Amino acid sequence: QVQLVESGGGLVQAGGSLRLSCAASGRTFSSYAMGWFRQVPGKEREFVAAISWGGGSTTYTDSVKGRFTISRDNAKNTVYLQMNSLKPEDTAVYTCARAISRNPVTADGQYNYWGQGAQVTVSS
Repeated sequence: QVQLVESGGGLVQAGGSLRLSCAASGRTFSSYAMGWFRQVPGKEREFVAAISWGGGSTTYTDSVKGRFTISRDNAKNTVYLQMNSLKPEDTAVYTCARAISRNPVTADGQYNYWGQGAQVTVSS
């Protein structure tokens, strides 16, 4: 069984930065792509970013391009989401997930393991 545990969420002012971490259990972390999603109450879960198994390929939703960076350290079984120039509309619960493939994918149906989520709140 794979467990994913996020950390690093919190409250930040607009324009500030946060880095989310997602630590994975198990020996198969480096074999699969990883992704970050976010959700606001009353809205559907939204894809944010994904990274390939080796870290060489990434993809982002348009609204975070140039501000967010996804990365991974396979030696530490950890994936990160560096969030800069944060905006109030970035406020959400951010969740990491493990894909069923090695390449980054954007559909949540292509992920089979999910973390519990971390709250990110950006004040104006």
